[in-house]
Amino acid sequence: MTRASASPSSATGLPPPWRVPLLVLGFVGLVFGTGAGLARLGWSMPSSAASVAALHGPLMICGFFGVVISLERAVAIGRYWAYLGPLLTGLGSAATVFGATAAAPWFFLAGGIVLLAASLDVYRRQTALFTFTLALGAACWPIGVALWAAGAAVHEVVAWWLGFLILTIAGERLELSRFLPPSPPARYAFAAVLFVIVTGMLGANQPWGAAVFALGLLALAVWLLKQDIARRTVRNRGLTRFIAVCLLSGYAWLAVGGATLLAAGSFAPGTPGYGAAMHALALGFVFSMVFGHAAIIFPAVLRVAVPYHPTFYLPLALLHLSLIVRLAGEAAGRFDWTRAGGLLTAVALAAFIVSTASAVVRGARDRAAAPAQRAR
Repeated sequence: MTRASASPSSATGLPPPWRVPLLVLGFVGLVFGTGAGLARLGWSMPSSAASVAALHGPLMICGFFGVVISLERAVAIGRYWAYLGPLLTGLGSAATVFGATAAAPWFFLAGGIVLLAASLDVYRRQTALFTFTLALGAACWPIGVALWAAGAAVHEVVAWWLGFLILTIAGERLELSRFLPPSPPARYAFAAVLFVIVTGMLGANQPWGAAVFALGLLALAVWLLKQDIARRTVRNRGLTRFIAVCLLSGYAWLAVGGATLLAAGSFAPGTPGYGAAMHALALGFVFSMVFGHAAIIFPAVLRVAVPYHPTFYLPLALLHLSLIVRLAGEAAGRFDWTRAGGLLTAVALAAFIVSTASAVVRGARDRAAAPAQRAR
């Protein structure tokens, strides 16, 4: 969560127990989106997941990330109306899973508009480059959904959806750079990178669009690797080092995704370059950020403790291994490798859920034991 964007009124928002069903709706998108992706790779899946195989991307980006980011933003601003964002988006996931696929884009669009309104509220309260970046990222999502709802194919709007995720992460990392403030030239460079990325999104369906978008992603990866405080905190221990490892490895995948998309030259679906670039960005970059920040996000959103444990590295290692296998399969034309990499990714996500849930249980147990230890 962007801590500087949280308001004193955040304590008056929706109580944490009422946020749990909203988060569950997000995990519906994750579980069925993962199952849909495995079905696309030829793995045997339950009919409920196989039937939405064509909606793998929307379920993962809108159904999961849309809910999580909208919920995080609602908690940050502490406004009841902002919780309509994750609710409507979660209903879009449910509509997709239960067969009302025609209604799903409109639920996603409504949720995206609420997120944009919440992000503009953050920008109104604190006018800064990072809050502008968050609002810009939030705007990308409903634009992409509106185009999709109007009949555009997923590959025609995927740049907008990737922009939503990538700019949201970039804005949050820029906000945290206050601990190691970038110089004025570095801030101008960041603004220039935003301009290039947005130009690429606007021209996504033009012959030059993918290349410009990819160049913007490469420039952003270089900027983050150079400016992010993770370069220093990786020398620390425990959770601080784990988060830094997640961030730095995520930036490496951002560069890989940008370079692969630049080599592919287009968003044409079904090509090895397209698949490799999308998964390097959406899995390698974005999920590395999710893994690294889970121990911060869950306490902020649900008011539960997520104590660090070295086993946090296992899902991260599995995620990176799965992407290496998958991208190697794409490059070598070995579908069996690609297929195995997809299954390993699902295992990594399952390991992440188990690891996080175990940490929550461990934190609750430690909290319950603390009064007894003090009484001694």
